[in-house]
Amino acid sequence: MQSSFKTGKVILAGAGPGDPELLTMKAARFLQNADVVLVDRLVSNEILTNYISPKAEIIHVGKQCRRGISTPQKTINELMVENALLAKLVVRLKGGDVSIFSNILDELEALVANDIPYEIVPGVTAALGAAAFAGIPLTARGYATSVRFLTYYKSDIVTDEYWKELANTEDTLVFYMSSETLLNVVEKLTTHHIHEDKLLGIIQQATTPFQNVQIVNLYDFKRQVSEVNFISPTLVIIGRVVSLHENFKWLENSTSKEYYFKPMDQIIPNLQPENITNVS
Repeated sequence: MQSSFKTGKVILAGAGPGDPELLTMKAARFLQNADVVLVDRLVSNEILTNYISPKAEIIHVGKQCRRGISTPQKTINELMVENALLAKLVVRLKGGDVSIFSNILDELEALVANDIPYEIVPGVTAALGAAAFAGIPLTARGYATSVRFLTYYKSDIVTDEYWKELANTEDTLVFYMSSETLLNVVEKLTTHHIHEDKLLGIIQQATTPFQNVQIVNLYDFKRQVSEVNFISPTLVIIGRVVSLHENFKWLENSTSKEYYFKPMDQIIPNLQPENITNVS
C-alpha cells in the first residue's frame, strides 16, 4: 500500500501499557493506513493482529537487554528514515507513551536531520495504566499532591542527597524499569528513614490478563519478596496512596507465570542475540 505523502511520514505512537483497548483511536487510524510498522516488544500481539493493515510490513525492533537482545537505536533510526524516503507512511509503535522513558529524542533528531515530516501520538503510559488497574489513585486527596516518574538502573546516577529527599517527600514515587535494582531502591529509602506508612506496590504485567500486584511495607521487603524474579514489565509505586489498593482493587491477581509480552527469541525464532534481523 502506497501512502499519499509525497516524501513519506513517520508517526511516533504509543500503544499503551498492555491492554489493546487502551490504544488511542488516533494511533489505530494511523496503523490501519501504515505501510511499515516498527514495533517494540512491549506491544500487545492483539494490536499487531487486529489493528494493523494486513498489507503493512511489520518489523520487530524490540529491546530486551537482560537477554542480550537489543535492536541498536541507530538501526531503528535508519529504518525510519529509509522507509520514509521511499514515500511510505511509517508508524514507530512503542509500548506505553512515546515520551516517557523512551528514545524518542534520538528518533526525533534523526527525522529532523533528514527533513522527514512526523507526528507524535501520545499513549497511556505504564504508570497511569498500572495505577488504574491496581485501584491506586496516584494523587488521591489527603494522600499525595504530586507524583514523580523515575527510573533507577545505576547506583551512581542518584546522589545521596536526592535519596534523602525522595525518602521524605509527600509525592507518590513511580519507578519504571527498576525491578532488578529494587532491593537497592528500598535500602536507599529505608536508610533515609522513609515513613512506615508509605507502602511499596509491585505491579507485574500491568493491564494484561497476567497482572499481579504485591503490596509490602518497605521495611519488610527484604524478608518477604527480595528474592522474587519479577516478570517484565514491572512497575513500582511507593507512597501512602498504595494503601488504597486493598479497598479499591477491582481486578483479581493472576497467579500465572506466563509472559504476556513474549521474549524476543520467541517472537523471532533463531534470533541471534547480537542482532535482530528485519522481519516482516
